[in-house]
Amino acid sequence: MAIADKKILIIDSNHDERTVLASFLKAENYSVYTAEGLNMAIRKFSISDFRCLILDVNILEMKGYEAVSILKNINPDIKIIMTSNHNTKELEALVRAEDIFFYFIKSFGKEELKLAINNIFRRN
Repeated sequence: MAIADKKILIIDSNHDERTVLASFLKAENYSVYTAEGLNMAIRKFSISDFRCLILDVNILEMKGYEAVSILKNINPDIKIIMTSNHNTKELEALVRAEDIFFYFIKSFGKEELKLAINNIFRRN
C-alpha cells in the first residue's frame, strides 16, 4: 500500500502532542494530517479521504466523543481511535458508547496505538 493510501488525520488541541504523534506516524510511513479542532478537521475531510482518524477526548469545540457522530455523518467508513491523557470509568463509558475502533490512553506508550492503526489499514 502506497503512503498516499495510508492517510491519517489527527485532531488534538494540544500542539505538542499533535506534533509528536504526527512525527511518530510519519516515521512509520503514514501520510499524516493534523487539526486542532473539529472545524479545521471538517475542512480537511472535504478535501481528502482519510481512512483513520485519531481524535483526542479534549478538542476545541466540544468533547471528542461528542464529535464522533458528526464525523461519522461525513464519513461513515472512517475508523476512529479516541485518545486521552487520563482515564476514568465514567470517561471510558462515554467513549466506548460511541462508534469508535479503539480507545487509547496516551500514557501507555505508542506501540499499542501503532498496532491498532496497522489493523485499520490491513482490514481495508
